[in-house]
Amino acid sequence: MLHLKKLFKRKSIPTLLLETGDLGCTPRRREPHPQNQETPAPSAPARADTVPASPQEMLCIDCPDPTAEDRLCDENHQLGQKLVRQENWAGLSKAIRRADADNTLTPGSMPVAELMALGARADVVMATEHAIEDVDSGFAKALLSGIEDFEHVLDAHQDDYVVACVVAQAHIDIGWAWRGKGESTVLPQRNRDACIAHFERAGEIIAPFIEQHPTSALVAATRCAHVSGPLHHQGGLRESYEQLILLNPLNPRPMRALGNHMLPRHHGGYTELELEARRTAARVQNVWGAGGYTWVMFDAICADDTACANLDVDYFIDGLRDILAHHSTAYCANLLAAYCANMPSFGGGGDERADSIRAQIGACTDWIIRAHLTELHPMIWAHAAHGFNNNLRIRSPHKFAASGRDDAMQVINSLFRSELASGQRIVFTSNGPQAMTA
Repeated sequence: MLHLKKLFKRKSIPTLLLETGDLGCTPRRREPHPQNQETPAPSAPARADTVPASPQEMLCIDCPDPTAEDRLCDENHQLGQKLVRQENWAGLSKAIRRADADNTLTPGSMPVAELMALGARADVVMATEHAIEDVDSGFAKALLSGIEDFEHVLDAHQDDYVVACVVAQAHIDIGWAWRGKGESTVLPQRNRDACIAHFERAGEIIAPFIEQHPTSALVAATRCAHVSGPLHHQGGLRESYEQLILLNPLNPRPMRALGNHMLPRHHGGYTELELEARRTAARVQNVWGAGGYTWVMFDAICADDTACANLDVDYFIDGLRDILAHHSTAYCANLLAAYCANMPSFGGGGDERADSIRAQIGACTDWIIRAHLTELHPMIWAHAAHGFNNNLRIRSPHKFAASGRDDAMQVINSLFRSELASGQRIVFTSNGPQAMTA
């Protein structure tokens, strides 16, 4: 903290970063607006026996609760936020410790401990982000007051690894806020210095707890967040992710994050990415089969044409099959179906090899839906259409879910168009879709 205080004693005002679009995300497809047409003259009502069945009647798929996963994540986030606002750090520590010890995940594989820790630091991080964006004469005080309060809490709970993780993660989030979304080559020096200072402080906080709590996924996740920081290579990234993955191999999110951080734009290279994907597959083979390779490559090949062009596509598709063979849940089926359906739209479109591989993965949508889809999870489809962008701001969950449902129904209708054209109804059951006489 002393280094941070010295940093903000300078009189110069930091230059605001120019707004840029989110990096590495694919925009949702935009359907063309229908052309204005003249209103046709009213016709005689059709006879009852000639009225065609509605699309809803011809294609029936259960959609149990479109926003259940997001609502559950919000509840855990809000619990962490509420306990900190009440200054009930003992209660927060107890709740997070319990979820961390049990490796509790939501149905969408979000660690509950991390969700509560995110809520616990939300107010401080958000206030700092706003202060960075809205610079005025009193900005230095606003930038440091919240994190200083957290540092005082840490002093009072020096042996509590949960408090240490929350404060370290707050520093990491604030460091990223200073980093911004622009190119690092045009980043103002003050932003760069502040970013590095916060990451260094996060490292100091978490270091003593790494050996003290070797079985804590929360500590391992905090360490991964630290070593994958921007601007300079922290070192130890692969080892940190290896530990986190082995602590809870049922959670695919660290494998996906590892693949993303192995790209050359971050801390790796294409050879390292391939090697880590295969090594991870070997480590989690008893849990996912070949799926470990697929999870590591999952996001990397969406964001990078060269990574996609270098993909062992047969091994990747074997991984898709093994994921669903080992974990044939409705969530997994929707995730992989939505991912494959959107895959051809990812990338820049300038690499023929990458485009060919994306088309092969896109073709997997057919067998995934026919063999594994039993119900619809619209939020997954909506997130897939946006390239699984974690920073996406969702103003209306219900409208967002509705857009995902429209995308999914468009894909499913196209897949079963021959059956529907012949007058058959497609009903999704617990055994998958069944064609029935209308």
